[in-house]
Amino acid sequence: MFCASKKNLYLRRKFEIMMLEKIQNLLAEVEQLKAKNAEDIEALRIKYLSKKGEITALMNDFRSVPAEQKKEIGIKINELKNKAQEVINGLRQTLQQSDGEETNIDITRTAYPVELGTRHPLTIVKNEIVDIFSRLGFSLAEGPEVEDDWHVFSSMNFAEDHPARDMQDTFFVEAHPDIILRTHTSSVQSRVMERTQPPIRIVCPGRVYRNEAISARAHCFFHQVEGLYVDTDVSFTDLMQVLLLFSREMFGEDTQIRMRPSYFPFTEPSAEMDVSCTLCKGKGCSMCKGSGWLEILGCGMVHPRVLELNGIDSTKYKGYAFGMGVERIANLKYQVKDLRLFSENDVRFLKEFEAAN
Repeated sequence: MFCASKKNLYLRRKFEIMMLEKIQNLLAEVEQLKAKNAEDIEALRIKYLSKKGEITALMNDFRSVPAEQKKEIGIKINELKNKAQEVINGLRQTLQQSDGEETNIDITRTAYPVELGTRHPLTIVKNEIVDIFSRLGFSLAEGPEVEDDWHVFSSMNFAEDHPARDMQDTFFVEAHPDIILRTHTSSVQSRVMERTQPPIRIVCPGRVYRNEAISARAHCFFHQVEGLYVDTDVSFTDLMQVLLLFSREMFGEDTQIRMRPSYFPFTEPSAEMDVSCTLCKGKGCSMCKGSGWLEILGCGMVHPRVLELNGIDSTKYKGYAFGMGVERIANLKYQVKDLRLFSENDVRFLKEFEAAN
């Protein structure tokens, strides 16, 4: 009786060792599996994971394992099955990726890495200007670049013999003398006023065109942002305060402004506004030509005749307007001395503004 029990114990232990060795050998095989194509992968799946596969056969043998060894061997078999599934799935994924690389090769693509682009410096500055005024309550307004004489000149109180109407300043469409490329974005203000009653508070960014010789200081096209505020109680003091807040947001908290009398057909009184030099902080340098000041925009109270021409009662409403060149602000902000760089698309120049995006 004692010998029979000992013999059974020996057989159970031997069966356990054989099962563990078989599991270990299969695990070593699975870890080394390789496949060249989908057919190889399917063959491996059938060999190890199908209903008649080797791991399934192990699970059938598992039924004969004594109760005290079932937990240990069961864990080992599950680990083997999971490992086999993981390896076969990995082989399948690797094959799919390699197939995709082979079929999606673009033989016309440059051999050099294609880098992501960045915003143009003028776009960066324009967006910053618009963002500042939007926080002050101004809405965005846009209009066509190809305009008519009325919206560009007549509605803005330009006299018939005003020099700006001359061919030297304006691009005219030859077949239609009344159709021109806008010389300023004031035409957008006119279009808004003729269809909207006050209160009006807008900024108008856009590209404008003038018939000028191209040089480091001038171009035949450039970009403007103009602003307009019309309401029942608007003063020049309001204008100065808004432009002071804008200047300090754009150039720094210590920025100072000054107004100099000027003339524009569409504003009365009119002024040109300077800011303290961004480089020397008003002390005087080559950038500001020793004056400590830099001109950035023109402004003034909207001429009553402009309000009337655009359908607004000038006895009830008043307004102010301002306009600035985006290139001018970008020059002051980044010290770009040649205006032509903004339109030449030199990648070396544009890369200098990556950090500003």
